[in-house]
Amino acid sequence: MATPATGVDLARAIVIDPTLPADWLVVAPSILTILGGAICLMARKNTEAQPRVAILFLTLLVLACGGLFVHVLDKGVVNMVMGRWLPPFGIAFTADITGAALALTASIVALAAGIYGAVDIDTSGRRYGFYPFLLLLMTGVCGAFLTGDIFNLYVWFEVLLISSFGMLVLGNEKEQLDGAVKYAVLNIIATTLFLISTGLLYGLFGTLNMADIAIKTRESGLTGPLASIAVLYLLAFGMKAAAFPVNFWLPASYHTPRIVVSAVFAGLLTKVGVYALLRIFILLMPQARIALTDVIALVAIATMITGIFGALAQTDIRRLFGYLVISGIGSMLAGLAIGTTAAVAGTIFYAIHSVIVMTALYMAAGIMHSMGGSYSLRKLGGLYGASPAFAAVFLVLAFGVAGLPPFSGFWPKVILVDAALATGHGWLAGTILLTGLLTSIAVGRVWVFAFWRGGAEGTVDGGAVALPAADPVLTRAAVWLPLGVLLTLVVLLGVLPEPFFQISGRGASGLVDPLGYVRAVFGGSL
Repeated sequence: MATPATGVDLARAIVIDPTLPADWLVVAPSILTILGGAICLMARKNTEAQPRVAILFLTLLVLACGGLFVHVLDKGVVNMVMGRWLPPFGIAFTADITGAALALTASIVALAAGIYGAVDIDTSGRRYGFYPFLLLLMTGVCGAFLTGDIFNLYVWFEVLLISSFGMLVLGNEKEQLDGAVKYAVLNIIATTLFLISTGLLYGLFGTLNMADIAIKTRESGLTGPLASIAVLYLLAFGMKAAAFPVNFWLPASYHTPRIVVSAVFAGLLTKVGVYALLRIFILLMPQARIALTDVIALVAIATMITGIFGALAQTDIRRLFGYLVISGIGSMLAGLAIGTTAAVAGTIFYAIHSVIVMTALYMAAGIMHSMGGSYSLRKLGGLYGASPAFAAVFLVLAFGVAGLPPFSGFWPKVILVDAALATGHGWLAGTILLTGLLTSIAVGRVWVFAFWRGGAEGTVDGGAVALPAADPVLTRAAVWLPLGVLLTLVVLLGVLPEPFFQISGRGASGLVDPLGYVRAVFGGSL
């Protein structure tokens, strides 16, 4: 339609139709978290108001992500381009089922952390920015899940990385600073590789829009330059996902901050790296994934094995859980290596499970510390006698992370093992099963030592000893409410898996066959 004044057909350049109200949900997470973070920053001296403001905005974030998820389930892929420029020009937000599901899961975990942090974070931690950092971290996480532009995926990674630096050093203890240096150096290297790769990709295709890149990579085939770019992306996102052999930064840093910070990191940060790998190697560069299948499979096996053997060697439960995060990343990479729709669905399902269960385990570790006065298995004991109900809660989480029925980790492992056997990847299937067995031993060891044993190491005949005075935190709903919500989700994913099968299956289909994604972005111009 040409304008009377200029005769220019704007329909060929910009979107002239009004945006549907529901489509604004794709940008709502970024707007809400930036606004909430800014308000918390302005109220940094009012340490009593900060948790209330943050929890309010995190609740709105859950509602926005939930609304977006329902909208995507109903209408399909939602796309919005900033400045109203038609794709592939302009900065794109594009929400498909995978991104919307992970954004909703992340927002629930963030709300749980915000509530838990009301007790776990002291006045000094609030004054120095825990809640602004948490909200801005979610800006980066949700932005990464919902972007349709590969350069802006880099931008959102930068946002969450800067926020995570701030959260990691809250408290300024020597151990925290040491962990922060290792965390920062490796992640900055990974981010630099990501930026270099993206620059090379833009030079090769002249576009940053993911849908446009997906078209052009399939048209051009796997050329030498594209293969080199794919290897750089694998290294960059492998670092961010804590894949072998560039995963040593995680167990060196995740045990150092406040336990609620460790919980957020364990639940969210590495999963964003896995999500980026799915986007790059399933949606954008499937030919490169096929060429690198054996490499990715070896990385997956090594990540699973090193992660679980690292967990078995630990006596500090925070370090042990950090290695379990690594082991779980290996299982997700197995689905990427196989690359079928079923395998990718298993990876998506596993990512949702891991976000929830790892966050819950770290929160449970905080309660164990409050009850027993230590994170060391040598100094813990008698927690079953102190709280049989909490012992049962931890046992459910232990079953979930080990992949034992009837809890959340069982079904994604079944999907991945079945997909591996169906495609002749017997070593991957065997490693997933072996890792599950060893994970059961690792978390069972925690339960036996900390809960079942009568007292700490060195007590006579393992007899019960007096526990340290319970921290007042144990009487606070702010601790038990978020843990209870996450525990409920761990159970629901196991006993009612069918909806999650459908969600992960539809998400995987949209990545493996990008036609629907591309049509949603380009519309009638395709």
